[in-house]
Amino acid sequence: PITEMITGEDLLKWQLRIASGEPLTLRQRDITPAGHAIECRINAEDPARDFAPSPGRIEAFVAPGGPAVRWDSHIYQGYVVPPTYDSLLGKLIVHRRTRDEAVNTMRRALSEFVIYPTKTTVSLCRDILNHQAFRKGRCNTAFIEREIVPSMQ
Repeated sequence: PITEMITGEDLLKWQLRIASGEPLTLRQRDITPAGHAIECRINAEDPARDFAPSPGRIEAFVAPGGPAVRWDSHIYQGYVVPPTYDSLLGKLIVHRRTRDEAVNTMRRALSEFVIYPTKTTVSLCRDILNHQAFRKGRCNTAFIEREIVPSMQ
């Protein structure tokens, strides 16, 4: 989704065209990335309990929306998250002109989520986006373990 958002190209459409024998007419030089995109993967897991699974019926569900916000998912109000499953509920993607705009739009979108009573990674995503190191672009692969996980315990 990130590549699609910043290039405006539908990658699945291209994959299907190529798989059906059509030539790839798009060249790398024809693609111009624009803006900044952020993706949050929303999982049925409880970050405060070492990411324990959170199966069960979703009794209340409202997905965020608005300009530059995309929600790719299969869930709905009444959906039952099975106890043996891939925990991914969906991907929340935003695309804006600047990184700061993308971060602020994602923060707003995350604040609009309603998924109840299922525990999700929405709060973890909020914590990451609100952290000064993330806001300043000073993160590495140890960021979550070093900065976010200790504050959850």
